[in-house]
Amino acid sequence: MKNLPKVLLHDHLDGGLRPETIIEIAEEIGYKNLPTYKTAELADWFQEACDSGSLVRYLETFDHTIAVMQRPQDIVRVAKETVIDLADDGVIYAEVRVAPEHFTKNGMTMEDVTEAMLEGYRLGEVQTGLKVNTILCGMRQLDKSQEVAELVVKYRDKGVVSFDIAGPEKGFAPTLQKDTFDYLKRHEIPFTIHAGEADGPQSIDLAINACGAKRIGHGVRISEDLPDGRIARQVLEEQIHLEVAPTSNLQTGVADTYAHHPIEKLFDLGFNIGINTDNRLMSRTSMSHEFSECAKAFGWGLAEFRELTLNAMNAAFLDDKSEYLKRIGAGYDQLQ
Repeated sequence: MKNLPKVLLHDHLDGGLRPETIIEIAEEIGYKNLPTYKTAELADWFQEACDSGSLVRYLETFDHTIAVMQRPQDIVRVAKETVIDLADDGVIYAEVRVAPEHFTKNGMTMEDVTEAMLEGYRLGEVQTGLKVNTILCGMRQLDKSQEVAELVVKYRDKGVVSFDIAGPEKGFAPTLQKDTFDYLKRHEIPFTIHAGEADGPQSIDLAINACGAKRIGHGVRISEDLPDGRIARQVLEEQIHLEVAPTSNLQTGVADTYAHHPIEKLFDLGFNIGINTDNRLMSRTSMSHEFSECAKAFGWGLAEFRELTLNAMNAAFLDDKSEYLKRIGAGYDQLQ
C-alpha cells in the first residue's frame, strides 16, 4: 500500500506527533503529566484512550500534544516530521490543519505559530519533495475564528490555503461563525467545515447552504439522509467532497467495524469521497493503514483507490493540480 500515490486532505497537526517526539520535548521543557515516558507504552496509551469511548479521555490526549507544542522550535519540528512521515507513507500532496490558538499559552502569537508551522513544512519539503499546505482552524466553542480567518488571508500566498472550524459540533452550529465565512467569501478563500461527524445531516446542510463550505470534514452521517433525503441528494448531485476518515469514525462511534462503515455505500452510490487519517497518533493510523483496512473490509483494489485519490486531488484547495493528477495516473498505471 505504501507504493500507491496518496492525497491527504484531512489531518490534524496536533493529532499526528511521533510518540518519541512528545517524550523528548516533554523532558526538555519539564512537562511531568505524560502517562508514561516509554515510547511504545505511550503509543499504546494514546490509542487506548481514543478507543475507550470516553470523550474525557479522548480530549485528554490533545492536552499532552498541545503541551509540547508551545515553543516555536517544537512546532517547526512537529511540522517537519509530519512531512517526512507522510512522504514515507506514499503521500504526494497533503493539506494539514491546525487551530493556532492552541499554542499561544507561553507567549507565542497565532502569527508566530503559523510562521513556525510553515517553516517546518518548508524544511520537510526540502528533505522529501512533498508539498504540504495548511488549513487554519477556528474552534467552534471559542471566539478566535475571525482572527484566524484574517491569518488565512494574510498567508494565502505562503502555504495557507483554507479555513475550517473544528471542535464540538453539537450546540455550536457553523452558522454561529457566519460572519467569518462571509468574510472569507469576500476574499475568495474556499473553506471546509467539520460536519456530519458528531452531529447529523442537518449540520452538513448548514455548512453547505448557510455557510458556503466547498468540502465537508467527515460528513459520513449523510448516510442517515439516504436513500432520498434532500441533503444527501444535494451532496451527491453537486459532488461536494467528503473528507472521510474511517478509523477515526470508528473511535467516535459512527460505526462499530470497518465493514459496517458507511463509506462503502456512499462510494457505491457515487458520492465524492476521499480517504483520510484525521489524527494519526490517536488512531495509530496512516494512509496505507486506512487503504489496507478498506481493502480488507470492502474488497477494494487499485481501481477504487485510484478513483478515491483522484477525488481528493480534484477537491484540493490548489489552483493547478495538473502535475499531481499526472503523477497519480502514472503511479497507478505502473502498478496495474
